[in-house]
Amino acid sequence: MDGMPPRRRVSLVEGLEALRVWRAGPSAATRTTVAAAVRFTLEELESRAPGRTLEVRVPPYGAVQCVEGPRHTRGTPPNVIETDARTWLDLVTGQADWADAVSSGTVRASGLRATLADLLPLDDLPILPD
Repeated sequence: MDGMPPRRRVSLVEGLEALRVWRAGPSAATRTTVAAAVRFTLEELESRAPGRTLEVRVPPYGAVQCVEGPRHTRGTPPNVIETDARTWLDLVTGQADWADAVSSGTVRASGLRATLADLLPLDDLPILPD
């Protein structure tokens, strides 16, 4: 079952629309829009970097396990990244830099494999027109 791509819970259209709204003005995005954008981008990360070595958490909206390597099965994962929704969406849309977010503390990364520097931003996602 590990070889199967993750099942999408947020459709491509819904996810891209949520990202379009976010890019247009984060302060105007509703909680529902933020939730859809976060979940969609977490699912996209999971599909691009399948595996179970790293857990990425964006509370309260979602978490995924991704990145190939040693598999984690029980207890607290050895490699964890956690951040808030605004920082996550800024990272995936290229509005924030990974190294700056880690050094400022808006991203908490623990473990030897706890980095997304080579995977973010998700800058090749299509942008829906206004």
